[in-house]
Amino acid sequence: MVLPRELFLEERRQEILRRVEEAGRVSVGELSQQLGVSEVTIRADLQALAEQNLIVRTHGGAIPANNMVDLALTLRRQRQVQEKSRIGQTGAALVRDGDAIFLDSSSTALAIVQHLKQHRHLTIITNSLVITQEMQDTPGVRVVMTGGTLQRETASLVGLDGLEMLRKFNIQKGFFGAHGLNLPEGLTDVSADEAEVKRALVEMCRQTIAVLDATKWGRVGLASFARPDQLDTVITNADAPGELVEAVRAVGIEVVVV
Repeated sequence: MVLPRELFLEERRQEILRRVEEAGRVSVGELSQQLGVSEVTIRADLQALAEQNLIVRTHGGAIPANNMVDLALTLRRQRQVQEKSRIGQTGAALVRDGDAIFLDSSSTALAIVQHLKQHRHLTIITNSLVITQEMQDTPGVRVVMTGGTLQRETASLVGLDGLEMLRKFNIQKGFFGAHGLNLPEGLTDVSADEAEVKRALVEMCRQTIAVLDATKWGRVGLASFARPDQLDTVITNADAPGELVEAVRAVGIEVVVV
């Protein structure tokens, strides 16, 4: 809704700050339309507010200065955007109506969930608060959250408490992002707590599918959570290193390059 009168500079910036704090996230386009000024003007306003440490600039908008969880998520989602979108679409194509699947808290798993909103009788098991929020208005999809303690950097719940109740589900497919994939370490994470949860979920899934952009190949994180013999499929993009891709295929893992 456009305001009924043109605001003076400081009034407009105060209004922008109020909207950022109230909504938690704003875009340049929305503010331009709502305040009746150009996007160039809005960008200048956001830059001025950021220089006062009142907000944090993000790609295409802003978030509150104290909202570091959203900032971390925003930065992760801005890396390898097109590659993750293709990987996510390919991963989603493996999901059928009626499936029960696991999606972790990685930004690549989030790219999958965005292609699942038209599914029916689908159960998504996740430890990601962002995925839960993304699917809250999707009537055909049931979301089940793991329990645990909030890990702010990934907006996820970590811990083994509550995982036992998941054994009642037949989880057809588990989609896992990772800090890295290498041989012989398999899939690794930089967080031991995240790796502990993922390790338990790998054991529960009939198929383990890694969703990794090319930058993750050859990396080794702090803790392994899936051995090579536990991996069924890796979905990645065309820039993945050919020699390592062939080495992974040689141990019996399907690699899908998109």
